Amino acid sequence: MTLSLELALGGLILLVFGLGLFRPAVPDRRCGWTSLIGLIGLSIWACLLQPGGSLFGGTFVLDPLALFAKRLFLVSGAVSVLATLGVPGERFTRRGSEYHVALLTSLLGMLVLASARELVLLFVAFELMSIPLYFLTGFQKRSEIAPEGALKFFLVGTVSSAILLYGFSFLFGATGTTAIGAIAGALASEDVLATLGLVLVLAGVGFKIAAVPFHMWVPDTYEAAATPFVAWLSVAPKAAGFIVVFRLYLEGAGSAAFLWVPVVSAMAGLTIVAGNLMAIPQQNVKRLLAYSGVAHIGYMLMGIAAMSDDGAGMVLFYLVAYLFGNMGAFLVVQAVATSEGSDRMEGYRGLAQRSPVLALSMLLFLLSLGGIPFVAGFWAKLFIFRAVINQQMYVLALLGAVLTIVALYYYLVLASRMYIDAPTRADAVRLSAPLLVAILICAIGTVVMGLYPEPWVKAALAATSGLFS
Repeated sequence: MTLSLELALGGLILLVFGLGLFRPAVPDRRCGWTSLIGLIGLSIWACLLQPGGSLFGGTFVLDPLALFAKRLFLVSGAVSVLATLGVPGERFTRRGSEYHVALLTSLLGMLVLASARELVLLFVAFELMSIPLYFLTGFQKRSEIAPEGALKFFLVGTVSSAILLYGFSFLFGATGTTAIGAIAGALASEDVLATLGLVLVLAGVGFKIAAVPFHMWVPDTYEAAATPFVAWLSVAPKAAGFIVVFRLYLEGAGSAAFLWVPVVSAMAGLTIVAGNLMAIPQQNVKRLLAYSGVAHIGYMLMGIAAMSDDGAGMVLFYLVAYLFGNMGAFLVVQAVATSEGSDRMEGYRGLAQRSPVLALSMLLFLLSLGGIPFVAGFWAKLFIFRAVINQQMYVLALLGAVLTIVALYYYLVLASRMYIDAPTRADAVRLSAPLLVAILICAIGTVVMGLYPEPWVKAALAATSGLFS
């Protein structure tokens, strides 16, 4: 059962590929529905699975952290595919099988990555996840900015992969092993080679999760790519990057925390400051959410810097809250952009009068991203701050709290466009049923986590309970 999810997802990829390859007369929308039904089934299966088991001498494990991550990846993939079904036009129907095969392949890479406890397998899984993302970013071939965004993403991605692999080679040279469990003991001494390896790996992962100063690709890539894909890109690959951080730094290099915790703390502070300040002047909502996402990576890095069970668990809780809040916000952007033909803030004027459900959903997502009680993002930020304060990292906690207040400014500017400004048009935003359902799922998740966070907190803490043992 250890590999069951991966094997089943591999079968789903072959099925969708076959639908597109051998039956070209079949409308490609069926590929989307097949992917959605398959991902819903896999998500239910993942929720019923129990952690336990390993393969290949402990290289591939199904521990609580891996299972938690796989559930998160599958649910986010299902929401993204559901939203894609509502995209009008021929972009996702003529070449739908290619789109969904690439997305599912990237998802397969994430599932393998979550279970990898060996450097070579970790790198292969990272690339299996990343390469389809470059293709999906440039999927809208007729868009003027898609090729440029995809090229930037590809170049940054390949450079980050090279840095990551270079870092892995230094770690292997210092420890003589590629097994993460064995690396843990070998890093106890202040080895220069190992220190350099940890720094290079952190830089490579920093590109992947878009932490400052490795964040420059984010706004251009988000603006260029199709929005339902961006909704997924903004959450799932970032979550995969944090699982790598968990494996390599909390589980593998925890004994050498004195080497990397100061670097991660500084990176967290810089990311929070830069992300929030650069979001303020943005008039394009996709770029605003891109910089906002950079800032959220900083908050999550604060939990890593805390180096505690509480901090690590709350990073997972934050990722789930971020999944609902950020994916939901991007899906509302997709709905408004389809109606208005633009991603700019002007399109949101008077949205509450034209489409009250859509405006209310966007308001919930913005409040969650801003950390307002009592939606999911409030608890996520509060728990991260608590974990940092418990480790007496008061400067980092104060910086995070101040920048949270700053972030409220640009979230509330967008909210004021929706609720205070007069509408420029009288007709409601036309919304497809799949996209509406996807938005409502995110809104319900945001509210439920805000009103009743306890089960999610327990699940997150259980998933990280073995990292420091």
